Amino acid sequence: MKIIADENIPFVREAFKNIGNVITLSGRKITNDVVNDAEILLVRSITPVDKNLLKKSPIKFVATATIGMDHLDIEYLKSKNISFRNAAGSNANSVAEYIIAALLHHACTHQISLKGKSLGIVGVGNIGSKMVNYARALGMEVVQNDPPRARASGASHFRPLDELMDCDFITLHVPLTIEGIDRTWHLFDEERIMKMKPGSVLLNSSRGPVVATSAAKKALFQHHLKAVILDVWENEPKIDPELLNLVEIGTPHIAGYSYDGKINGTRMIYEAACEFFNLKPDWDASEALPIPVPNEIPIPAASLSSEEIFYQVIKQIYDIELDDNHLSELFQKPASEQGAYFDHLRKSYRTRREFHNYRLNLPANRPDLKNIFRQLGFKINEVDTI
Repeated sequence: MKIIADENIPFVREAFKNIGNVITLSGRKITNDVVNDAEILLVRSITPVDKNLLKKSPIKFVATATIGMDHLDIEYLKSKNISFRNAAGSNANSVAEYIIAALLHHACTHQISLKGKSLGIVGVGNIGSKMVNYARALGMEVVQNDPPRARASGASHFRPLDELMDCDFITLHVPLTIEGIDRTWHLFDEERIMKMKPGSVLLNSSRGPVVATSAAKKALFQHHLKAVILDVWENEPKIDPELLNLVEIGTPHIAGYSYDGKINGTRMIYEAACEFFNLKPDWDASEALPIPVPNEIPIPAASLSSEEIFYQVIKQIYDIELDDNHLSELFQKPASEQGAYFDHLRKSYRTRREFHNYRLNLPANRPDLKNIFRQLGFKINEVDTI
């Protein structure tokens, strides 16, 4: 059985070697000619899987090692009786931790406290629900918006989008849908962004086209928004350099790129393939996730503010400023090379582990820090002093 796989899916050869012959290549180089004699296709978000890619191919099973499936033509796959799976929830921790790092970076940069500030969460699925818990751990007031879940559950805690416009921060965690009552394409266009609270902050780590580039630029030029923080962009990998220059933090679509999240994605699509082909799984994903060394994180001076302590600890694990600096180097590249540079940053992304892999030594007389760090996923040792 021939398997075509995106080379950026970690351990894909090791996981799938007993299912078939694994051929890996860049996701942007997966074409109809490449898949014309394959039965399994394994992709990430940069490969559109549709009629143009799959026509006359013997593909039986498609899996994407990502949460989102907007790059899959679901109706076409169904019409051809091609089974498809995604890795829902695989990198939810990673994205939520990215947003926490971004919020703390903003708080420390502008010397504000997040406690008591309001966070609007648009899309309360695997990632958004984690953000609810993390934001509340930091003392933020949370307002949730998710129309499909609101209709399905009737739960009153889901609020109309207009009610989020007075929030201090709004973070987006929605799939990209082009049409229908839950359309998210340009959900935050000029009209929507101008309804946001003056001086508020917009964060997008979902899909680039959810935020209209021109609208974000106008809001920043006019100082309507205090800041915009983007991990995803319209027209990736050829992103708008002017918008990159305006945002407070700009990163190359790596919010979900924790090592743990990537391995989880591989494990989930591997197990899905085994289920489809009625095979017994024999690849142990835990072997690819050793405990980081060292895994004890030193605590900064107790004289710092809570936000500064949180940020300095998290920065030792995940330095969001480093990702921002790397993407800023795009300005040094000729326009013809900027798209390739964006892809290079993703392909060569460093190993980043999630919070739950790390242990902190905290004094018993700082239950405020202990409780919050524990809610963020850290393991805690109690000590006499910091």
